[in-house]
Amino acid sequence: MSRRVVITGMGAVTSLGMGADSLWQAIANGKSGISRIERIDVADLPTQVAAEIKAFDAGAFMDRKEAKRMDRFAQYAVAATRLALEEARLDEEDLQQARAGMMIGTGIGGLETLENQHRVLLEKGADRVSPFLVPMMLPNMAAGMVAIKYRIKGFVECVVTACASSTNAVGDAFKLIRRGAADVMIAGGTEAPITRLAMAGFCASKTMSTNLDAASACRPFDAQRDGFVMGEGSGVLVLEELQHAIARGAGIIAELVGYGCTNDAYHMTAPAPDGEGAAHCMQLALADAAIGPEAVQYINAHGTSTELNDKIETAAIKSVFGQHAHRLAVSSTKSMTGHLLGAAGGIEAIITASAIRDGFVPPTINYNQPDPACDLYVVPNQGENRSIRYALSNSFGFGGHNATLVLKAYG
Repeated sequence: MSRRVVITGMGAVTSLGMGADSLWQAIANGKSGISRIERIDVADLPTQVAAEIKAFDAGAFMDRKEAKRMDRFAQYAVAATRLALEEARLDEEDLQQARAGMMIGTGIGGLETLENQHRVLLEKGADRVSPFLVPMMLPNMAAGMVAIKYRIKGFVECVVTACASSTNAVGDAFKLIRRGAADVMIAGGTEAPITRLAMAGFCASKTMSTNLDAASACRPFDAQRDGFVMGEGSGVLVLEELQHAIARGAGIIAELVGYGCTNDAYHMTAPAPDGEGAAHCMQLALADAAIGPEAVQYINAHGTSTELNDKIETAAIKSVFGQHAHRLAVSSTKSMTGHLLGAAGGIEAIITASAIRDGFVPPTINYNQPDPACDLYVVPNQGENRSIRYALSNSFGFGGHNATLVLKAYG
């Protein structure tokens, strides 16, 4: 019999605040974390808004000397992990006594460090490049630094599957516990992509919104959507084998019961036009959870606010859920958090677990003009009370990566 896996702690670092509770309260109230970018000069870019974290103090979560040797994306992960462990009431000693491991995903890694040090190379010469360039920019270093801080010597890994990274990380960690390879896993994702180079690159690909009004720039499923809005931060969950959690008296937020993972094998950046890969991913997740489509009440959609994603995800949901698709609540919380790329799935798993716990479906804000190609109930503009037994969280990434989690109310 498969071992059961529960969520006992959640930590979030986002533009909507520090901590999972701050994030959830803002999301439930339909508050946007998107604003004009201040950290970098964007005057020459068509996109000038993002879900930027304005006042992150790394020293509040780690030694300041250590922080100087971490890229921003790793700092965010260390902070989110600390917040998750505090909620789970686990410390370094507990982790060393347990069979503990970690999987932290990221889409890009230390791009800010790479960009800064390339500037040093050009302006000051090779002998002025930091010896910490390589370790600070490596995508696995968020997981590495958390492992060092908490002396986690078990299964520690980094997942890099673009915007599906942290959903894959949570799903793979879930599988490790379920098959008996670990009792506790720290899992999620982190990203710090608000840099000149990243913004210029995404602008060049014409995938980001050029709406200069931060309040309305991200509008998933709306007919006037014109691209995604960048976000940054980290979302980390503590997963535990059920009996391990019960034995130590842990509070249980929700249960993780299914995971699907597929690839479109179609295009570098565009989703398969028929949504086949996304649909198959959801079907695998439902089968893994041993439930039928009609058991689900809510889907936290990938919902990027791009023309292709939103209509293709809608088609995929309809192909999997049939007539039940129109009874589902489907919302995109990226309308408030922005798109955190490799960290999106971690943040959205936290939001989905919170929705199940509180019996409240978060809204899709900025939904004003219906798109006939996106004709599901997207919980427009205001959240609503709704009992949720099962929920899905979808993440789809460049390279055709698809990942879906199935979460369940505990009990």
